[in-house]
Amino acid sequence: MRASNTPPATPGRDERSYSQPRRGLRRSEAAIYIGISATKFDGLVKDGRMPRPKKIDGAVVWDLKELDLYFETLPCDGCEINNPWD
Repeated sequence: MRASNTPPATPGRDERSYSQPRRGLRRSEAAIYIGISATKFDGLVKDGRMPRPKKIDGAVVWDLKELDLYFETLPCDGCEINNPWD
């Protein structure tokens, strides 16, 4: 039996600290990270505006770095593209 102040050898889903930096995000976390609902996030994944998830055994996760890259390609409302060649 482990002492109450000793962390488990392998943290379970409820024991994970969500304040710890992570590279992979679950669906709802990825949607929150982007700033939209999970349903809207699903639509963006389906139409290719957000990346498809990675599978780690039974876990489905989105790569934080890929989310950033895809987010950068989304159109900007009211932004003008400054092309130095124009």
